[in-house]
Amino acid sequence: MTVACLACAIAMFLTGRPRADAVALIMIVALPVSGVVTVNEALAGFSDANIVLIAALFVLGDGLVRTGVAQRVGDALIARGGSNERRLVTLIMAIVGMMGSVMSSTAVVAIFIPIVFRIARQSGVSRARLLMPASMAALTSGMLTLVATTPNLVINSALVYRGHAGFGFFAITPVGVPVLAVCMAWMLFAKRFLIGADSGETSNRPSVNDWVARYSLEGRAFRLKVEAGSPLVGQTLGRCGLDDDPVAHVVAIERRARMGTTVLPATADSSIAPGDVLLLDVDAAGFDLPAFCERYTLGVRRMSGAYFTDQTHDVGMAEVIVPPDSALVGDVARRSAALRRHGVTVVGLRRADAALAHDLQTTRLEVGDTLLVVGPWIDIFSMQSVEHDIVCLAMPVESDAYVPAPDKAVQAIGCMALVVALMLAPRVPNVIAGLTGCLLMGALGCVSLDSAYRAIHWRSLVLIVGMLPFSIALQRTGGIDIAADAVLRVAAPWGAHGLLAAVFVLTLVVGMVISATATAVLMAPVVIAMAAHLHASPYPFAMTTAVAASAAYMSPVSSPVNALVSTAGGYRFKEFFLVGMPAALGALIITVVLVPLFWPAYAR
Repeated sequence: MTVACLACAIAMFLTGRPRADAVALIMIVALPVSGVVTVNEALAGFSDANIVLIAALFVLGDGLVRTGVAQRVGDALIARGGSNERRLVTLIMAIVGMMGSVMSSTAVVAIFIPIVFRIARQSGVSRARLLMPASMAALTSGMLTLVATTPNLVINSALVYRGHAGFGFFAITPVGVPVLAVCMAWMLFAKRFLIGADSGETSNRPSVNDWVARYSLEGRAFRLKVEAGSPLVGQTLGRCGLDDDPVAHVVAIERRARMGTTVLPATADSSIAPGDVLLLDVDAAGFDLPAFCERYTLGVRRMSGAYFTDQTHDVGMAEVIVPPDSALVGDVARRSAALRRHGVTVVGLRRADAALAHDLQTTRLEVGDTLLVVGPWIDIFSMQSVEHDIVCLAMPVESDAYVPAPDKAVQAIGCMALVVALMLAPRVPNVIAGLTGCLLMGALGCVSLDSAYRAIHWRSLVLIVGMLPFSIALQRTGGIDIAADAVLRVAAPWGAHGLLAAVFVLTLVVGMVISATATAVLMAPVVIAMAAHLHASPYPFAMTTAVAASAAYMSPVSSPVNALVSTAGGYRFKEFFLVGMPAALGALIITVVLVPLFWPAYAR
């Protein structure tokens, strides 16, 4: 009965129907019904300390994203790469690996996809040659620390459950660092095999660049620095007339902050300080920029992208439509009080599928008009949630990179450093360290309660909890012993290194067709039982399984990381296999060589 349930679960994982977390819930019901485990045993995973720790890590990773730490670190290192493809690949893999060691690898890749797209546009390097290295580094980052990926925590939990001491925070690092180095060296050569489909998009959602072309915004944007002697210093936009200028309209204000810049909304009450940078939209042909700068003592700042596309981390766009019952009907597009109080500016209007590029100061709104509004992301989202006179049609893909708490980056870094320090402390449980970090991030404003709950990937937690009872069921019915004996019969004559190689290959094969987390849940009890049969320590076998679970390089469906870049880069299965097979072979060799060295007393 237990083997039949397991076979059904694997079959459903392979077909993808129903989805993985639903399969786990089915097993939570099926196993108690079969009489193999009790109801309490089937639900015990919900109280497991490692499940709580995994949830806490999702929140900590979200804190790094919300405060902009992830983006700032990535942008700072990537800026050093210039247009040198080899340097770009090396830097991208290094920073993705470093970030992935302390936060979700899926989140890291999601952050880096738009960054890679922007680098590809600016450097002329094919994005297909940059995305796959990012994916490989993200997967390998799971081999750098205990908390880097869920399978590590699953295997650690299995060890603790059977009475063994768990792994240390950096226990896997001596194996993971060489694997990452080999993968980086391999990708410098293998990137030539990556063709992808650069014409493909990450989704059907529009981008800011799409709207720049659609609404004819080229040549309308300027960044002007307010010099110390400017007559604008100490004034508000309303008092100096720049909030209602018929030609030039300030859409946002950049101001220096402790880390980088912050973007303020451009309302009539917005004050101007020396050193501010005005983001200016010009609604007229033949605008005399030198005369405007001379009048207000402004300096022109460089813009490398079209219409504030370089500022999309801070400045947002949204496409909205005027519904039939809207109070905006009859209002002048640029002078709408409803929109101006939200700190957003109308910069584009389409009517009857034609763009009205200019005269927004005189054009009156009609039912069905489609407007493009610009402003700080926080005001875009606020307008979308509370304004009833417009209906939001679309948000650009760049909205996913919005950083809601950029001034809390230092606090987020401090919280993450404290968590790592507590995890290294001998008497502090990892789950207490993780929860302490979450509470501090909440208290310091890095995350909110709502964002914390949204950050937790509940589907992953349910999947782990639902599959954990199989460990009990297989152990109680002898299934684990059967699987362990089968592996031992085949690989025992090969010696310790051969056994480790067999464990690695078996984990890798299983991980090609089901998720890494499910693979770890299934393989952990098997390898621990193998060690018991050999009267050896379980640590080398558990470590090998952890490394192999993260080495899911060969299939676009083996992990969410691969699925993300497969869509974004337009890769085929053949490209994943050709590039991933040598990387997985390198990880196998490194693991078989190094694991017995670091656990010499156990590799018997």
